[in-house]
Amino acid sequence: MKNAVSFAALVGLCALTCLPQLCASTAQESSRWTTESVLKMMDKSASDFHSLTADIEHIKYTEVVKDTSTETGQILVRRDQKMRINFTKPDPRVILRTGDSLFVFTPKINRVEEYNLGKNRALVDQYVLLGFGTKSQNMEKSYDIALSGEEEIDHHKTFVLALTPKSEDVRKQITKIQVWIDAFSWLPIQQKFFEADSGDYFLFKYSNMIKNLKISESRFKPDWPKNATRIKPHQ
Repeated sequence: MKNAVSFAALVGLCALTCLPQLCASTAQESSRWTTESVLKMMDKSASDFHSLTADIEHIKYTEVVKDTSTETGQILVRRDQKMRINFTKPDPRVILRTGDSLFVFTPKINRVEEYNLGKNRALVDQYVLLGFGTKSQNMEKSYDIALSGEEEIDHHKTFVLALTPKSEDVRKQITKIQVWIDAFSWLPIQQKFFEADSGDYFLFKYSNMIKNLKISESRFKPDWPKNATRIKPHQ
């Protein structure tokens, strides 16, 4: 189930990157922001998304051993439920989603893991509802949302949203999510997921984002060797 949660988060996180840009002056028009006003801006920004590419950094912290691991790469996502993450460092890894199918290819061992997201659809949808062209009223059906403050991240002013899942089943996996929304572009530049009863978390950072760049269908086709070992882990 841990793998299912982690991969569901990756799928949902691509959704979080799908908030289109608004004029920078909008963020400067008011010095007093509320949860409602930030969500309203996100509603306005979610209307014309088609695709997005970005550099991605994935940081995983494990409390029991005080260990932090980091991998970096690029994410490509389209509105039609297709997503690809190419991690390049420290070890190559490909995560490919097409509809309800999710594949994880590890070149080092020439192995493909296959997951059926349909079995975890409810969990996946919790993350997808975070922003993939979804109105705030739909987000609020699944989360208690609060503006927790403003922070500067890499010289960007951001609004920090705290999301608490309403579903007890989801809270058994993820207790809280923090999302940093760039006040200039209205794109999320960082998200942090807190795992239940462990002190563990995983953090995603995005940079060099390009919205609505045409992404070829071929980028979402399996392109690993035909002789790769294929397994279907227990989910």
